[in-house]
Amino acid sequence: MKSESSASSKHESLPELKLELSKGRAEDTKADVLVVFATKKVEHKKSGKADKKAAASAKAVVEGLRTEITHDVMRLIGGSDEGAASSFSGGSGETLFFRQQGLGAARHLLVVGLGETKSFEIETLRQAAAHIMGQLKAQKCKAAAVNLDTVPHTAIPGDAWMQALVEGLHLSAYQFAEFKAADKSTAVENIHLVSTTRHKSLEKGLQAGEVIAEAVNFARFLGDMPGNRMTPTLLGEHAQKVAKGTKLKVSVWDKAKIKQEKMGSFLSVSLGSSQEPKFIVMEYKGAATSKKPIVFVGKGLTFDSGGISIKPSAGMEEMKYDMCGGAAVIATLAAIAKLKLKINAVGLVPATENMPGPSANKPGDIVIARNGKSIEVNNTDAEGRLILNDALCYACELDPAVILDAATLTGAMAVALGNLHTGYFTRHDKLATKIATAAGATGEWVWRMPLTDFHAKDMKGTYADLSNISSGKGAGSATAAAFLEQFVEKDIPWAHFDIAGTAWHTGDRWPYNPRKGASGVMVRTFVQFAMNE
Repeated sequence: MKSESSASSKHESLPELKLELSKGRAEDTKADVLVVFATKKVEHKKSGKADKKAAASAKAVVEGLRTEITHDVMRLIGGSDEGAASSFSGGSGETLFFRQQGLGAARHLLVVGLGETKSFEIETLRQAAAHIMGQLKAQKCKAAAVNLDTVPHTAIPGDAWMQALVEGLHLSAYQFAEFKAADKSTAVENIHLVSTTRHKSLEKGLQAGEVIAEAVNFARFLGDMPGNRMTPTLLGEHAQKVAKGTKLKVSVWDKAKIKQEKMGSFLSVSLGSSQEPKFIVMEYKGAATSKKPIVFVGKGLTFDSGGISIKPSAGMEEMKYDMCGGAAVIATLAAIAKLKLKINAVGLVPATENMPGPSANKPGDIVIARNGKSIEVNNTDAEGRLILNDALCYACELDPAVILDAATLTGAMAVALGNLHTGYFTRHDKLATKIATAAGATGEWVWRMPLTDFHAKDMKGTYADLSNISSGKGAGSATAAAFLEQFVEKDIPWAHFDIAGTAWHTGDRWPYNPRKGASGVMVRTFVQFAMNE
């Protein structure tokens, strides 16, 4: 029995990673490398003796195969006898690579530590998968056989840990190599996931993991593309392309339609650019029409120069990532459709550039939003809120069950939380609980931030209803959220996610994320949130 699947975030310059789930003995599977997991030995406080059972599963794989090398391998894995020293504790993130061992049908052996069994969780396997991929790339191995029988037996369902393993493998395989000659010698092409006891739950986990990882990698790809090759028009075309073959309906509004819909705030941000703005609407109907939709809103600034309030030149190239919120929403809707979730969902992405052209917003200009509120544009670099507000107004008109928005909105968020946590704002405690549950299941770190009437007061304008920057000092992320709140109906549960610190360059924290480049943050949490509804 075999089950094959592959993520389709394809880059023509790189081979596509293919995963195959099969029933049998991993050591009988032809591959460059046999991969086994080992858990950490636990020292008993009283006796000082190690618990050998923890490493037994990994030992069993090599026991009896090529007896001339077994002793050395066993000693390194965990000691072949009472007095044997070990250079491998089985700790999380530890790996041992044995070359030319000839274990069964594989040439090499890779042992990957998972830490203590009692501490084993879903995220453990997601990160372990990254360490597997790291070793395979470093050793230039094209194919591997992963022994799933060596995953610790815990209360975690098979589909859950399998999904995490698959996500970790595909997320770690991602490389952005559109415009350079890719090093194909380090590209992993095939990974066989092998278990002696085939379960349908593992197939379920494989399928879900592939779809979600594909979505994250697609969001990364959109974010990594340079501004001249990911304009608002091209972003809309990618949204339409990813929807093909699914129940997603995608509409892309042009400038005339945006003006007709009275999105004056959004439209004003686009005036300094030669690129036409687009408003991307993605609709998925997987439930009865009477069921209220989840509406996702994402900031789609395909490049942000700051406008007239221009940014410093140093690091401005990273402003191609200012559309990562929009990319996350497009990818989330694609995943929801491919998973065929029994919900209704809508994705809204206002997409534009923010440039200092002759018709650009000027500090002091006043614009009118869709809901009729007037706004003083006192800083043209606070433009994300000026495009999200009109999208939020439109979202409210869809009679949603909940609205979630994602935006690289404020540098203040990166100052507050760095690149570890995504800060989110909501006044709805029940919604906050749902968010925490979804994020906890995906391994993405979120942190609830304060949102008060004082923050809203700081956004009052002098010559208009609102100002797009605060009248006070500090709390830049909270006041930005308070500004957006003015465009959401009070009876609608709403949360704002500021991903400015986590949208790119997070590989120093999460080994399955690129050290440089877009992270695809919040896609997994948003999809999980939808799955929980």
